[in-house]
Amino acid sequence: MNLYPTRRVIVLAAAGAPAALLVAAARPELWIVAAGWGLLTAALLVADAALAAPVSALSLGLHAPGLIGVGREEMLRVDARFAGSPPREVEVAVAVDERLEAASGRSRVQVRDGAASASFPLRALRRGEGRLQGVWARWRGPLGLVWRQRAQQPALIVPVTPDMAAVREEGMKLFARDAPMGVKAQLELGEGAEFHALKEFQTGMDLRAIDWKQSARHGRLVGREYRAERNHSILLALDSGRLMSAPVAGQARIDRAVNAALLLAFVGLKLGDRVGVFSFDARPRVNSGVVAGLRAFPALQRLAAEIDYSTEETNFTLGLTSLAGRLDRRALVVIFTDFADPTSAALMVEHVGRLARTHLILLVTFRDEELEQLAAAEPLEPDDVSRAVVADALLRQRESVLAQLRRLGVQILEARAAEIGPTLINRYLDVMRRELV
Repeated sequence: MNLYPTRRVIVLAAAGAPAALLVAAARPELWIVAAGWGLLTAALLVADAALAAPVSALSLGLHAPGLIGVGREEMLRVDARFAGSPPREVEVAVAVDERLEAASGRSRVQVRDGAASASFPLRALRRGEGRLQGVWARWRGPLGLVWRQRAQQPALIVPVTPDMAAVREEGMKLFARDAPMGVKAQLELGEGAEFHALKEFQTGMDLRAIDWKQSARHGRLVGREYRAERNHSILLALDSGRLMSAPVAGQARIDRAVNAALLLAFVGLKLGDRVGVFSFDARPRVNSGVVAGLRAFPALQRLAAEIDYSTEETNFTLGLTSLAGRLDRRALVVIFTDFADPTSAALMVEHVGRLARTHLILLVTFRDEELEQLAAAEPLEPDDVSRAVVADALLRQRESVLAQLRRLGVQILEARAAEIGPTLINRYLDVMRRELV
């Protein structure tokens, strides 16, 4: 419907009705006065509709972002332009699908020189093809008694991808020349396997690094400096099963895992290692193979964007066995996963332990901040005590699974959702400095 009354005309009609009824009751011969009020209201309504700018006079233009990183916010702009005599203001509303969120779905803007523009913050919630489902614009007639409305269903798709802006920001911080100490990646030199240079021996250096022949030639102690060996294989294995689709800190676990994996891929390729992406839920889904060089990063990015949300339970037997069959040399295998209880984690522990016999396994999981808060909260009611006891028991079971994995030689990285990326990079650099692969 593109024409309907405003609240003002309803109030106007209701306000005149009691007076008209009183006149008709007191003087029945003046009953026509009551009908006259209704006719006057209807006439004003028709006049306002005729004077209002017609629907055909409005043209709508949409300006949406080409893509949005999940968790990011971009602006959607709707331009309205009237031909002929425009209204003083126009209301614009938009509707989006479940992958997007329009923070303010309705906006009222002034019309100047026949044109108006409304902007809506558009937030990406889930990866995939976000769709703009509808745009509505409405305006009043000169008397404010009638609404004219135009609805449009644009075939507009806004792709929601992994949050590459965050990956670039973190990556640039690591490699920027003016990065502050503690942020820049400076761990290439150390206890590596490749000879790099000679330098004057300093306190704290390993005595075994002293080059006695060069020391005798230069007349002072000279040590050998090594750098970490590169060209290692790093495989990023992402569990995309049901538990990883559950939210943590307002975002799906798999989305946070994909962002952290891409950050590690960027850093690894930049430092000369070979990186591959692998995902699985009930069966293997995505497999890139290992690639080298920063030019391969866009390909990894596209494959990571294909990792979908799943409602299926993770099959660690099939997933990790398939992963092991794709590795032809010792590698650093980074597994992003989560588990709810020791029973569901039993198969994971078995197959991760088997994989750890040949490869270095780094298992990345999210700290359960909700359980920690329940366990640490001060009890005010009897139910609070029950919740705290159950939460503490679940946390103990979780720690028992992680301790079992550590005994099998698996490295564990358990971090808060917001800290998972930087913490993972620090652990990767430490692994490479210590030549654990």
